[in-house]
Amino acid sequence: VQLVESGGGLVQAGGSLRLSCAASGRTFATYAKGWFRQAPGKEREFVAAISPSGGVTSYGDSVKGRFTISRDNDKNTVYLQMNSLEPEDTAVYYCAAAVTMTSGYKYWGQGTQVTISS
Repeated sequence: VQLVESGGGLVQAGGSLRLSCAASGRTFATYAKGWFRQAPGKEREFVAAISPSGGVTSYGDSVKGRFTISRDNDKNTVYLQMNSLEPEDTAVYYCAAAVTMTSGYKYWGQGTQVTISS
């Protein structure tokens, strides 16, 4: 499985962005997907995850109510809709794939930079 993120950029606080993660491989629909982020000087942080079918989602406390994860298995793509963005959301965002939402994430994308200006 190869993952390629897109959609990052620079936005003002309070704005929105939608990240996309396109996956190669016919087994896309069998993998859970997650979004993680890492800010300079900080550890990688869990953002959101979604089950293979899309029926179950999970979010990190810092993004609950502001971010929404979704997937389109026909397009082999997972999305992260980010609203009410804050400067603290500035980070490199990574897409990852795992057998289940709680297992180790085996496949990772290269990351996309998100910068929120105050």
